[in-house]
Amino acid sequence: MTESPQMTHRQVLEALTGLLLAMFVAMLSSTVVSNALPVIVADLEGSQTGYTWVVVATLLTMTATTPIWGKLADLFDQKVLVQVALVIFSIGSLAAGLAPSMEVLIGARAFQGLGVGGLTALVQVVIASMVSPRERGRYAGYIGSVFALSTVSGPLIGGLLVDTLGWRWCFFVGLPVALVAFVVLQKTLRLPAVVRREVHIDYLGATLIMAGVSLLLVWVSLAGNQFEWVSGATAGLVGAGLLLVAAAVWVEVRVAEEPIIPMRLFRDRTTALATAASVLIGVAMFGSTVYLSQYFQLARGMSPTRAGLMSIAMVGGLLVSSIVSGRIISDTGRWKKFLVGGMVGVIAGLALLSTIDKDTSLVLVGLYMAVLGVGLGATMQNLVLSVQNNTAMADMGAASSLVAFFRSIGGSAGVSALGAVLAHQVADEVGAGLARLGVQGGEESSHSIPDLDTLPGPVREVFQTAFGEASAHLFLVAVPFAVVALLCVLAIREVPLRETVLRDDELAPELRAELDAAGALSDEPLEGAPEAEGSRR
Repeated sequence: MTESPQMTHRQVLEALTGLLLAMFVAMLSSTVVSNALPVIVADLEGSQTGYTWVVVATLLTMTATTPIWGKLADLFDQKVLVQVALVIFSIGSLAAGLAPSMEVLIGARAFQGLGVGGLTALVQVVIASMVSPRERGRYAGYIGSVFALSTVSGPLIGGLLVDTLGWRWCFFVGLPVALVAFVVLQKTLRLPAVVRREVHIDYLGATLIMAGVSLLLVWVSLAGNQFEWVSGATAGLVGAGLLLVAAAVWVEVRVAEEPIIPMRLFRDRTTALATAASVLIGVAMFGSTVYLSQYFQLARGMSPTRAGLMSIAMVGGLLVSSIVSGRIISDTGRWKKFLVGGMVGVIAGLALLSTIDKDTSLVLVGLYMAVLGVGLGATMQNLVLSVQNNTAMADMGAASSLVAFFRSIGGSAGVSALGAVLAHQVADEVGAGLARLGVQGGEESSHSIPDLDTLPGPVREVFQTAFGEASAHLFLVAVPFAVVALLCVLAIREVPLRETVLRDDELAPELRAELDAAGALSDEPLEGAPEAEGSRR
């Protein structure tokens, strides 16, 4: 295969329009519901466990299917796959908006997550098919901008909808955006032609991966609430989950002709360390920040709209950081210092947020959130970029989705485990506080999501204090995970970003000689470059 003609900046931007709209609608589905969750759970008579599962259901199916979408992108038309993911997402959104109960809502969110998984994986893959890693840093700023816009506008839109039209519109609002994204993609996305090879879909491996990961995430979600961490249920779920994961690894290595997750990718040091860091960042990022809106509403007594406004601090830091780092990386070809600096910022932000309570100055809370946002902005996209830089185009879908997959695993586990920690701590503190007030029925009340406006002053104070202290504890628990992620990032060996879409060993000899004469090829060898399997297109 020869290198595809380089797309102009304008052509790339036109193609990116639909992709960024698709990413926007995927991110919006998570952020628009964040401030509505306390109202939703109260309206549908749910519990703290239900609150957690509305988030976890989407994360679980998104996580389990991300590597499958990524592998499909190596085998089928990427444009069609993105559109299919949009349709699945839209059906799930419609069902969630019409849900009559917590059970139906959680099921609809799980189906919605199938589409979100596709959009999360495919946008990165398609961009990698259009531009070289060196130029990709430039466009990463646009991705960061969309991430920031959806994160800022989501809570604001969600808060306004909850306060005016009702929480169901939080799910309906994404449907027009998904429709526009579908149409724009149809008109603008023209990917370079590639030589298609015979397709062998690894159905067995995909099933085992989804089943194993799902069982482990279900265990993390329910342990500590529905049953004890050390119990027969834990042994059954963990044992079955690990057995299925082990079987999946065996199938991927020994049986599958086209493995969903090619295990040889882990022989590359950068890929192995980046995926490990992604798990830990997922725990720290999703596991802590998903409960920020609950802190503002239940510890600070804010409305959903005001809670949404508070997210501007963190997203502003993320926006500036992602754009600036992306530009500098494209200019210099060097990226590791931004990963290291970003992780230091994440650690500092989490540590600062672990000091908050219900009385902390909102200016300070906003400052701490901005620090965390700056760190995340310099870290998330650049981890994917470091892996893509070392990966052959034939494996680009699998490798790109690998980072998102493991980040989602960390996020799902973080949301579930820290949600269980939050529920347990709140229940203990509320129960003790209500007992001191002489209020009966404290056990049942302590596990519920309260409507603060309906509570007497002393009882309201008990709940606000409990949620304030428990939220700070979550950030403290997340700090060690971020520290280990920093150690993984420090161990990654930096390879300058290449200026071609294809890797050096994939280029036709005549094109390689031409680029080498122009000085466009890296002098430093890429890890895993000799792999013949990596260049089958």
